[in-house]
Amino acid sequence: MEKRNDTARNKGFLYTFEHFVDRWKWAFIVALGALLIYAPNFKFMTPANMRIVIMIILYAMLGMGLNVLTGYTGLVSLGHAGFYGIGAYTCALLMVKLGWSFWPALVAAGCMSALVGFLLGLPTLRLSGTYLSIVTLGFCEIVQMILKQWEAVTNGNYGIRNIPKPYLFGMKLDMKNGGLFYLVLALCVLTGLACLAIKSSKTGRAFEAIRDDELAATMMGIRTSRYKILSFVVSAFITGLGGGVYCVIANSYIEPSSFVFNTSIMILSVVIVGGLGTIRGMVFGSALL
Repeated sequence: MEKRNDTARNKGFLYTFEHFVDRWKWAFIVALGALLIYAPNFKFMTPANMRIVIMIILYAMLGMGLNVLTGYTGLVSLGHAGFYGIGAYTCALLMVKLGWSFWPALVAAGCMSALVGFLLGLPTLRLSGTYLSIVTLGFCEIVQMILKQWEAVTNGNYGIRNIPKPYLFGMKLDMKNGGLFYLVLALCVLTGLACLAIKSSKTGRAFEAIRDDELAATMMGIRTSRYKILSFVVSAFITGLGGGVYCVIANSYIEPSSFVFNTSIMILSVVIVGGLGTIRGMVFGSALL
């Protein structure tokens, strides 16, 4: 009886807390936004602490990308580190070897990851659950092998060095002036707004119908194959953008070990811990992990 009463009290507390947060969510959002905007000016915000905060925001963005696939559509991926690596290497190579500026290279990184996501989505249309997870895991390992073995392009295990910092209106964005912090924060906010727009749209409702019952969604006339591929493409695009940002905040150096299977597990853990299908959960999950 005592255990049952404790459980009831815990549920009552959690319900009350969730109701309180939901009631005052806009106040929390405004307060958090003001805190983040002022964050680089705090005295305790050393370069090391700044990097930690930036990585929290970046992983929240990566979690939002995977959340489109797993939280909205119900497709579990263990290979998002592959899209992450493709985005990082695409952006870095275009900037270092072809002399592109950061902004077009970032868009190209997202588009390249989206293209690979489209190609990966085609053979996985009839797969789900464990089988889809195994295929995406294999994809992650293939990307890892390519990054290590294609030395003529990727420099193999030596990685890519001297990646230039981005510029905005002639101002260099780096850790010292907080430019990289605001860059990652802005992209994360835009990603969150885009995910909210997707969720409330016809496409988002189709994603959720596939997640809840794919057969029922098919019987209702939803072209599940098209929407599953679209989910892969959108998720890969967001993750590729995250990779493009990572290449300029990682001390101007990237190498293959940053995009291993453990990175995929970290991104998936952010989604699961934060709560499938939520946006604010990605922020809390990333900060906690």
